[in-house]
Amino acid sequence: MRRRVLLATISAVVVAVILIGVPTAVLGALMVRDAAVQNLEVRTAAVARQVERYFAINAPLSPDALELWVEEDSALAASITVTTPDGEVIHVGPDYSDQPTWLVKQATPSGGLVVLDISGYALAWRMGQVVVYVVIASAVAFVIATLLARYQARRLAAPLVYLAASAEQIGSGQVRPRLEPSGVEEIDLVAAELARTSDRMAARLAAERQFAADASHQLRTPLTALSMRLEEIQALTTDDDVREEARVSLEQIERLVAVVDDLLTNSRRAGGGTTEVVHLADVFHQQEDEWAPTYARSGRKLVFDDAGPASVLASPGALAQVLATILENSLKYGAGTTRVACRTSSSGHGVVIEVSDEGPGVDAKLAPRIFERSVTSGKGSGLGLALARDLVAADGGRLELRQASPPVFAIFLSAVPTRLDPDRVLPPGSLVAVGRRRRRP
Repeated sequence: MRRRVLLATISAVVVAVILIGVPTAVLGALMVRDAAVQNLEVRTAAVARQVERYFAINAPLSPDALELWVEEDSALAASITVTTPDGEVIHVGPDYSDQPTWLVKQATPSGGLVVLDISGYALAWRMGQVVVYVVIASAVAFVIATLLARYQARRLAAPLVYLAASAEQIGSGQVRPRLEPSGVEEIDLVAAELARTSDRMAARLAAERQFAADASHQLRTPLTALSMRLEEIQALTTDDDVREEARVSLEQIERLVAVVDDLLTNSRRAGGGTTEVVHLADVFHQQEDEWAPTYARSGRKLVFDDAGPASVLASPGALAQVLATILENSLKYGAGTTRVACRTSSSGHGVVIEVSDEGPGVDAKLAPRIFERSVTSGKGSGLGLALARDLVAADGGRLELRQASPPVFAIFLSAVPTRLDPDRVLPPGSLVAVGRRRRRP
């Protein structure tokens, strides 16, 4: 695409130069020639009037009287030849006898003849200057157009390359790639649709995993009951044939249980990585149970706002680890109450988890590099926040320091559309109840 944009722009400039530059050069050269000829005619008429005045009073005509019209500002030097009525020839100015000239003649009423000529080479050089200026302007326009075309080609091609990479990530299992705005409306529309498609894919994958988990759980119940029933038959019977059949049936059941486990494992590994629908309320409760006693022993308060029904696309273990890392840093370097809250992002397609405290925050010089490895404001290794950022990015989100003082860390994750929430698409089914059959008398 870059080459096509470049070639199209250069072709347009070449056509413009041919259609505009060439006529401009020709017309400019002709205008210079016409201006020079017109100036020569005006000078010839002026010399003729001056000469006629001398002839009218029978005054001698000296060459000094003609020097005034040899050169003028911005005019070519002219060779002036005056033939008097008596046949005397007076010549002033440069001699152009050895080169082509452009001349103008005018007779006087008294019978004299005035001839002015200019150098053809000088006139051609003036005309050539106009052509050279047009060629230089065309070359500058060509260079500028090429640079602009290269810039525009990169501006159009780079977002498409990123878009293709994002599509490849979706195909390889990263259901929520990061898509930055490109500034090109059409490309941003495609990127937005790709993001919505990835959300739908992630929700469907989560629904499939939930279905696999529910199916596995519900299959285990009757299989376990059937296995117990066969074991009971095997223990109570005295018939060797019945005992053997019960043993073979138990082996088949064990093989079926292994198949169910394999199917469940494959459904979790295939296509969607570890990203699934996570209810923030569950994660918040787990982190509160884990960290509230530690904060209380340190004389600090940990507050989790109500997450409500908010759900995100994330890896449960990774999200818990990220929150634990931020809460640990707040406990070490922060002060006052640490608050964990969640809200809907400004785009409406995501959820933002904010962790803040009342401490002095991060130094202004350190804030831009806080997520780099080996960068720390204390005695730590500097790997915690870097790893947390990588874990969030792996789920298609991002981790930012929204405010340095007091510190506010924000975790941006993709929200699950309500109509694609697995709990609504596939609500948990009831367990299969397997009762004991009455033995026939």
